[in-house]
Amino acid sequence: MAHLDRLSGNEAVAVAMRQIDPDVMGAFPITPSTEIPQYFAQYVADGLVHTELVTVESEHSSMSVCMGAAAAGGRAISATSSAGLALMYELLYVAASSRLPIVLAVSTRALSGPININNDHSDAMGARDAGWIQIYAENNQEVYDNYVQAFPIAETPEVRLPVMICQDGFITSHAVENIELLEDEEVKGFVGEYNPEHYLLNSREPLAVGPYDVTHYYMEHKKQEAEAMKNAKAAILEQARRFEALTGRKYGFFEEYRMEDAEEAIVVIGSTAGTAKATVDMLRAEGRKVGLVKVRVFRPFPGEELARALKHCRAVAVMDKSEGFSACGGPLFAETRSALYDLESRPKLINIVYGLGGRDVSTKDIAAVYDRLHHLAQTGQVGEVYTHMGVREEV
Repeated sequence: MAHLDRLSGNEAVAVAMRQIDPDVMGAFPITPSTEIPQYFAQYVADGLVHTELVTVESEHSSMSVCMGAAAAGGRAISATSSAGLALMYELLYVAASSRLPIVLAVSTRALSGPININNDHSDAMGARDAGWIQIYAENNQEVYDNYVQAFPIAETPEVRLPVMICQDGFITSHAVENIELLEDEEVKGFVGEYNPEHYLLNSREPLAVGPYDVTHYYMEHKKQEAEAMKNAKAAILEQARRFEALTGRKYGFFEEYRMEDAEEAIVVIGSTAGTAKATVDMLRAEGRKVGLVKVRVFRPFPGEELARALKHCRAVAVMDKSEGFSACGGPLFAETRSALYDLESRPKLINIVYGLGGRDVSTKDIAAVYDRLHHLAQTGQVGEVYTHMGVREEV
């Protein structure tokens, strides 16, 4: 029987961690994810979990702890943000290529420099090609639900890849919302026991983890890793199906909001989707055919599915809360544009980079995006494809 509580996003993650009761946590603080290991450390001190909490000198070391624990056959967790995730960068690749099903909570934050502690997606997006599954949340309920589903996805034998559960720093990590929590036994039953097939502590099977991979083997192993990411799509949907059966809450690769007859649509990730939904409702009341696609799963990227969702639109704006520095747009735009390439009839597409370093976005801002899309749909004139929203005019 589920029960209601009022929790911040960081608290919600820590509660999910407690309910799962993992074997090891590698912990090092960094704003805005610091509260997660703080709350979890209290659970350890109170004897509510059996987890070995390892406090270390850096985020690089916290991921090293997780890798050792996962290689030994345990469930391992950590939490980080921004420069902390960047400091783990080398090990993110090693964890994924070693097929270690670690779960990392990321309260996303701008990545230096200049130094900024507020939200955008530059940290998680910077790690998008490291081989980790990436799942993003709009609100506190979703980050809790995503975390509960993470280990069953990661531990699927055909997958065995680490997972980042991402939420918007401060916006959801610190804001308090009413959310519905599962009972501890329900979570334990959903996640199940972890029985790895191969692990270092199995004396009957000598095993090397992370050895030097010579030319004759490296590419084959990378292909296996790539196939595992493809397999993750089925695992994500299977766990979403199980979770819906347990809770009634439905998840997929993305959420389509009022897209049934939408002619103009926005594609976005994270908490901005809530602001955009309010804008869609406002414009729908005026008779405009607008909609929204909120991407939940960024890795593996649901390209074919997203193309089907957008194919009937006349104009689409992809909104990136991260600068790609590619000179032609942000990472979500690049992926979405590529996904639409094979459509015989494609919508006109623009990219808007917004919200960097915590720059606010309002319903008025989102409405202006839809106004631009409407003009584009009516005239066919795209204009400048790649633009930044909310930048102060130069004096």
